[in-house]
Amino acid sequence: MSDISTLYPEVGHRYLRMPHVEKGMQVGLFGGSFNPPHAGHALVAEIALRRLALDQLWWMVTPGNPLKSTRELAPLAERIQLSEKVMHDPRVKVTAFELRHHIRYTADTLALVKARNPGVDFVWIMGADNLRDFHRWQRWRQIAMTFPIAVIDRPGSTLSFLSSVVAKTFDYARVDEGDAPRLARMKAPAWTFIHGPRSSLSSTALRKTMNPAG
Repeated sequence: MSDISTLYPEVGHRYLRMPHVEKGMQVGLFGGSFNPPHAGHALVAEIALRRLALDQLWWMVTPGNPLKSTRELAPLAERIQLSEKVMHDPRVKVTAFELRHHIRYTADTLALVKARNPGVDFVWIMGADNLRDFHRWQRWRQIAMTFPIAVIDRPGSTLSFLSSVVAKTFDYARVDEGDAPRLARMKAPAWTFIHGPRSSLSSTALRKTMNPAG
């Protein structure tokens, strides 16, 4: 396999590597297109860091989302640099290692992370708006069985989020919000819904603002 960093020199070699972690750490995995990243994403990350007692949070900028059109997708390097400007917490590590491994699906990302980092406790982080369509993700049951999941409140009906296919399927594995600091160390499947401040910002709305003609 050719060195991916030579194919995408604009991305930067350090973003193509998994962030360094130590055994015993609690690490959050927060993936998305971040097209563009905004204060709403930062709020989710901040809530996750605090409520889940994380040592690190990997802000994983994906090359593309299989469920979304790439027509309006900004270059990966641009989304990485904007992500660095949105978050200033040293515990947040912006990364695009999925590009290096030619990964398209979250299930494959989590399997790789688990295999490469024994002794580290990971938790998958998602905004509640993603919970509604989570059952459309490739191998979504496998994702839920790989790492615990923290669902962070987002604008919208909390009841509709909790009535989703995934929430109902794994209702037996839901843990109390008060146990969130211990979630990363729990055996999957385990998930919790974390309430808190909510931001109405959306990447779609921001793109329309920046490109009103589109």
